[in-house]
Amino acid sequence: MNPYKETVDWLDRRIGIRALLHQQLTGYLLPRNINIWYTMGAVLMAMFGLQFLTGILLLVYYVPDTEKAFASVTMIMNEVPYGWLIRYLHVVGSNLIIVFLLLHMLSVLYMGSYKRPRELTWVSGFILFNLGLVFCLTGYLLPWSQLSFWATTVATDAAGAIPIVGDFLIEFLRGGPSVGEATLGRFFALHVMGLPMAFLALVGFHLFCVRRIGISAPPFGEEYQPKLTYGFGHEEHPNGVPFHPHYTVKDLAVVFFALALLVAITFYAPWLFIPLDALTPADPFTTPEHIKPEWYFLWAYQTLKIFPSEFLGLAAQGAAMGFLAMLPFIDRGPERRPVKRPIFISLYLLGILLFVGLSMWGHYS
Repeated sequence: MNPYKETVDWLDRRIGIRALLHQQLTGYLLPRNINIWYTMGAVLMAMFGLQFLTGILLLVYYVPDTEKAFASVTMIMNEVPYGWLIRYLHVVGSNLIIVFLLLHMLSVLYMGSYKRPRELTWVSGFILFNLGLVFCLTGYLLPWSQLSFWATTVATDAAGAIPIVGDFLIEFLRGGPSVGEATLGRFFALHVMGLPMAFLALVGFHLFCVRRIGISAPPFGEEYQPKLTYGFGHEEHPNGVPFHPHYTVKDLAVVFFALALLVAITFYAPWLFIPLDALTPADPFTTPEHIKPEWYFLWAYQTLKIFPSEFLGLAAQGAAMGFLAMLPFIDRGPERRPVKRPIFISLYLLGILLFVGLSMWGHYS
């Protein structure tokens, strides 16, 4: 008797598991020229899964109290068996997630996969990108270190530049006039409950859109022809390759590469994401000489310094993010081939250079 076959037979008689697996795996065809950039979604799913796992393990010992938070993190690092490994995986993983989110977004922009009929896929993905940034911001405060305390103070201060509601926003974010116990409680609740629930709902909707509309064919090769869709239609690829095993093998290879990168940084260079100011407890009465945000917020930090007022800096950032969010409704042409979109590709490269340039300027300024 084969227990595996018996189990599958039992499930097949009740929910048709074999037909379901065939429909979703071997019967699901993808374009033959699909490339490595299409694996970024699987990498992000694996990385987010690891973040949830390590986050739950950290919650076993972490104490969300201003008097005990730093001590509990120190205990995790020094006393809990493999606690240092779990925390480093969580910290390094959060930074790599932003890297892969950026790569995923850049590949979608380059190949024009945000265009009709995938507007909702793009918008939900863009919101997920911003949720990832908020995840990092809220988690950054939880160790209650000198760096996290003052970085959060500077970040929440920026909201005060908004006319009329600025002071209200600062107090709303902090739970009071300054960063303190209420701020830590709010950020902790958001980080472990509010954001995960919103994130999982959005991931579900994003995957639904991807599966419902179908994978967009890479806009390369002589066979590709741009097409404009007005009504709903699932994009079929009758001459494509089965999702399993052809594409799952590629997915797994890139996922394991990303995990190997995560492990390598965790063991050999965790200091890349944990500077010295993150190793001392928060002191509200001692302001460090140089407090800067994490690398993924350096562009925003430098933008605020360039403009004559913080409000103009925030307005410029809001305009840029709003443009990206609404891009599928602005760029409505059917053409997706990069060589046929010289103006867009020029702006695309300029945007990357601007992001990198502002980030480096913010780092060294």
